[in-house]
Amino acid sequence: MAIFFQEKEKVFTLHTRHSTWQMQVSPYGHLLHLYYGRRVEKTSMSYLVRGINRGFSGSPYAAFGEDRGYSLDTYPQEYSTFGVGDYRTGCLQLEHSDGSQAAELVYVSHRILSGKYSLPGLPALWAEPGGDGAAGPEGSKKAGSDSVQTLEIVLRDTALPIEVRLYYGVFEEYDAITRSCRITNRGGDGVYLNQALSMCLDFLREDLDLVSFYGRHTMERMVERRRISHGRQVVESRRGSSSHQQNPFVILCASEANEEYGECFGAALVYSGSFLASAELDPINQIRFTMGIHPDGFRWRLEPGESFTAPEVVCSFSASGFGVLSQNYHRLYQKHLIRSKYKDVQRPVLLNHWEAMEFSFQEEDLVSLAASAKDLGIQLFVMDDGWFGERNQDTSGLGDWQVNREKLPSGIGGLSRRIHGLGLQFGIWIEPEMVNEDSNLYRTHPEWCLRAPGRLPNVERGQLVLDMGRPEVRDYLFRQIGAVLDEGEINYVKWDMNRSLSDVWSGILPRERQGEASHRYVLGVYELMERFTSTYPDILWESCSGGGGRFDAGILYYMPQIWCSDNTDAVERLQIQYGTSFGYPVSAMGSHVSACPNLQTGRRTPMETRALIAMSGTFGYELDVRKLGEKEQEQIREQIREFQRFYPLIHHGDYYRLTDAVKDSVFTAWEFAAPDASEALICVVTLRARSNAPQIRLRVKGLKENGIYQINEEAAHYQGSALMYGGILLPALPGDYQSIAFWVRQVTEKDR
Repeated sequence: MAIFFQEKEKVFTLHTRHSTWQMQVSPYGHLLHLYYGRRVEKTSMSYLVRGINRGFSGSPYAAFGEDRGYSLDTYPQEYSTFGVGDYRTGCLQLEHSDGSQAAELVYVSHRILSGKYSLPGLPALWAEPGGDGAAGPEGSKKAGSDSVQTLEIVLRDTALPIEVRLYYGVFEEYDAITRSCRITNRGGDGVYLNQALSMCLDFLREDLDLVSFYGRHTMERMVERRRISHGRQVVESRRGSSSHQQNPFVILCASEANEEYGECFGAALVYSGSFLASAELDPINQIRFTMGIHPDGFRWRLEPGESFTAPEVVCSFSASGFGVLSQNYHRLYQKHLIRSKYKDVQRPVLLNHWEAMEFSFQEEDLVSLAASAKDLGIQLFVMDDGWFGERNQDTSGLGDWQVNREKLPSGIGGLSRRIHGLGLQFGIWIEPEMVNEDSNLYRTHPEWCLRAPGRLPNVERGQLVLDMGRPEVRDYLFRQIGAVLDEGEINYVKWDMNRSLSDVWSGILPRERQGEASHRYVLGVYELMERFTSTYPDILWESCSGGGGRFDAGILYYMPQIWCSDNTDAVERLQIQYGTSFGYPVSAMGSHVSACPNLQTGRRTPMETRALIAMSGTFGYELDVRKLGEKEQEQIREQIREFQRFYPLIHHGDYYRLTDAVKDSVFTAWEFAAPDASEALICVVTLRARSNAPQIRLRVKGLKENGIYQINEEAAHYQGSALMYGGILLPALPGDYQSIAFWVRQVTEKDR
């Protein structure tokens, strides 16, 4: 059992292997947060919560005559509300039919269930392969999954019939606890949700930093760390997607925390739209963290009997620094978020045609490129943008998902047969959510776009955004793109999304419901993704949004990998993939070897280095291999053999960041270690060559102290403790951007 309720004290305790989450129903019915951190046994942490009568922090009416120190403005809470005396950030802000905006939630009941709750229409962690073992929002239990439990707590407003069900999913083995809620209008009048965040987490401490992951197009998920100071520090996206600019994953950590030491609290929103994460230090030095759908532009009407479900937040705790926290998320997502069969099946090495030809290609060009790819050992050929409609530039053709017969006389079916005839798998690129004004679809259905009436729209890349909240739009896309998938044997699909949302207004929603349009867009995207991925489960789906503009846990529920960035410069990818690794597994990071000099930066980087960095991801190539010399072609053959050799270790091993890629000036290093410590792959890239340089020792991680290991098949043997505490000596590598890999393998008595 991972969830316990002490009836006498009304204390809930949630245990994972190394952490405890505890809360209590107060004498006045409010659900107070007591503790989240290192595991504590058989102890109520309620002694930590003491009320002091503070000026301008009032008490609930029921408490005023009993305890003036009891204040919602100072007490830690599990789900904070607006308008009843808590002046910190509230999760729930209602607008009732009489115009009032207050809500005071008190405890009604609870249930402890086997398995994991599910969220209709939303992605969420699941408890068994294929989703078995998930308990529905109303608690209907399915078979299996005793290792995961759900706590459901029902709260109700003291004055009006508004009900909030809080959901906690406890993944004991992974030190993870999920949070979500469902808000139901049990009354006879409609109400508005002006803010409905997913979770609140109050800390009775001030000594925490906020680690977030900011960026821009072609430079996503840069690590930023700041001390939480008085007031609010916000990480957010208002772009209708999770965005290049900020990521819906943050870490709160002790000021002394590093890769191997210190308390770290992770929070990941399983959602792909606009989001808000807020860390607020109040005047008495307590920290409140909240996370959920961004309230800007959001206003959801609940008619009598209707419910609203908030997206899930995945919380994880580590007392041993960032490294363990990241591994918690990596293992959890690989086992309980990603559903594709490709989470367990080895994925093919691909060649994408884009950087070789862009829009300018004919069928024979593609077949020629594919034939050269096959000769190098590449397994999957991907035709990117430009194969449909009048798509010869980025300002036309989007939305017209019919094959351009001038470019592809054989059609998708004929081209697919030719590619498969070479012994390759075949994949295509799509961008379902967008439309060009210069398209037959737009000319036929201009009303299908998100576009404010009487206003010229903001345009990016010549694109407008289809209203994915419209069922007829989703039906059209499924029918048209599905026909393409049915015509040819398609093994891979790259689903792109190349602009932010603006001018958000839906023609199918009345005036009073326009605040629902952005969220309904996301729900529509999820519905269409579910439809495609369940209908075509053998296709390897990869998400993309101008690279990493929608790299979030919500997408990983539908697609096992995401194109990490449109920036294919290997040296810049060191920082991009470093930041991404804090919250996402390597197996999810789309990464390719591209041409030299790089198209984005003009940098020249050795082929070996480009490949080593791309191997720390899904691995593929994005260049015209026909133009390479025999030496580089042979390098590719060897790189593919090496990647396939180490695939299980790279995609399923424990990932370690051995250096800080943001601060590195001499070299960057990372490692993959087998969970049983039988082997490890250490990757090193030098950044700057130095004359008469000092000797560098690099400490390995994840080995057995008493194990005996061999490095790169050399004759010498080393004890694990020596490699972990003494380290490996790095050789001097001439020139910038050189690379080296060390394969550390445990040897048996027979091998010695």
